[in-house]
Amino acid sequence: MKHQSAKLKFLSFKSSQVSSTLLIYLPGMDGTGELFHRQAEKLIDFFAIRCLSIPSHDQSNWHDLANKTVHLIKQELQSHHGSSVYLCGESFGGCLALKVALKAPELIEKMILVNPASSFNKRPWLGLGVQLNQWMPNFLYQSSTVGFLPFLGSLGRIEKEDSQALLKAMQSLPQEVVSWRLALLRDFQINRETLKRLKQPILMLASDQDRLLPSVTEGQQLMGYFPQGILTILPNSGHACLLETDVNLAEILHKNDFLPSLEIKQSCSQNAA
Repeated sequence: MKHQSAKLKFLSFKSSQVSSTLLIYLPGMDGTGELFHRQAEKLIDFFAIRCLSIPSHDQSNWHDLANKTVHLIKQELQSHHGSSVYLCGESFGGCLALKVALKAPELIEKMILVNPASSFNKRPWLGLGVQLNQWMPNFLYQSSTVGFLPFLGSLGRIEKEDSQALLKAMQSLPQEVVSWRLALLRDFQINRETLKRLKQPILMLASDQDRLLPSVTEGQQLMGYFPQGILTILPNSGHACLLETDVNLAEILHKNDFLPSLEIKQSCSQNAA
């Protein structure tokens, strides 16, 4: 198979305020970057938000994805002089965030990992799913994504329109691309001892009701490698927790001292006025 590579880009969320801090969001396997909208609406007063968008036909390997993302971040920093970068990676994007941070740690001030899929190979049935997906007829593949939805999120905690957006995002990927990205997760490797080189504060969000990955166990293990790691367990959340109505990333960041201090003061003073 010839692996297709395509141009990655950042999606921006407009804000009435100008922030000196960039929040770079790396999405799950769908790669659209569009599913971050619920959290972005609450964060735009604190950050200049950029969401990575990976083309639906892209079949880049981890090395290329990390290099392209680092290049995009450097471009953003050139146009935002004096900015700092908070890197937020969810699921598939959590794996990419680790690759990016190890490749260019000097660019990242703080990092947020949300149910990173670095534990994918600890679920043997997911590895079997990679093989089945490669041989599954396309009509069966399309219907199987509907059945897989409950594993991706706690549907009772996600509004119907967001559940539909999640399904649409997954179905937007060609079957061969899904197989490719699942294989990337299956083969994801990182020398965990090298994670000790990441000296910046790292906040890990782990969903206790994650039916897809052992996110809490993974979070507890990763905390042993991050010098400044903080683990926050979401007791009622599923894998796609950032789509849940009760999960407010801005509040979680505030509680863990992960919001830029200047923007906090400005926001508080405006609310008081």
